[in-house]
Amino acid sequence: MTKPLTGKVALVAGATRGAGRQIAVQLGAAGATVYATGRSSRASRSELDRPETIEETAELVTAAGGTGIAVRVDHLVPDEVRALVARIDAEQGQLDVLVNDVWGADPLITWEKPVWEQPLDAGFRTLRLAVDTHVITSHFALPLLIRRPGGLVVEIGDGTKVYNEDNYRLSVFYDLAKTSVNRLAFSWAHELKPYAGTAVALTPGWLRSEAMLEHFGVTEANWRDGAAKDPHFLISETPAFVGRAVAALAADPDRSRWSGRSVSAGELAKVYGFTDLDGSRPDAFRYLAEVVDAGRPADVTGYR
Repeated sequence: MTKPLTGKVALVAGATRGAGRQIAVQLGAAGATVYATGRSSRASRSELDRPETIEETAELVTAAGGTGIAVRVDHLVPDEVRALVARIDAEQGQLDVLVNDVWGADPLITWEKPVWEQPLDAGFRTLRLAVDTHVITSHFALPLLIRRPGGLVVEIGDGTKVYNEDNYRLSVFYDLAKTSVNRLAFSWAHELKPYAGTAVALTPGWLRSEAMLEHFGVTEANWRDGAAKDPHFLISETPAFVGRAVAALAADPDRSRWSGRSVSAGELAKVYGFTDLDGSRPDAFRYLAEVVDAGRPADVTGYR
């Protein structure tokens, strides 16, 4: 049986861990060839100094049924991104899906402090990692993507447009970074329209990334025990959930209906019918608005 993305080529920029890793894996599970990029490789780690590597991601892509190709790239360095796209062109002659997931700024964020108490160097580094990387990558990758009609760009952020507008994100630099990602998808949608391309801003809900699991002192096997630290943690989701959302978009011949929009994995799950690994469909942002922000007791009934 032919998989829906067989013959398609994807670039997941920022695929070392978290959402990016599972986006790459789920695209591979649908049959795609996936270039997984990031700064953490078996040869050297980024300043985050975490153990996950792009090589591991590429191997997971291949194990899932796709073709994973790891390329170490610093997406703040234009020459490295130019070389990456030139390699994809030389090896594949096409690019069908671009996922901008570069982040890596968590240690730089100062939470719940006004701008005059924020360290500027860390704040501007956050914006460079969160926004400049996406612009640089798009600058070089989009000419290859538009070579064939119907390309897809997905900007991965944190929070839908509506949620971000109604909720301050606890740090001016984080708030600006994540709001900017949504706006980039709107811009790419405008620029891709003449080429029958689609651009979408997509957010996971409460993501059980490797770092989040460590923060709660749990593993994926016993993640529910994290509710002892925060009972709302029960609305969280695996990175595979947003990965399946990207794969569903990429396989949808009518995906242009989403172009320029800001959506969550939970919203798309209702439309496309995919689930998280446990068979549930967590709707984290509706839960945040209707339960957490409303001050109601933790209860995920009806939300996953």
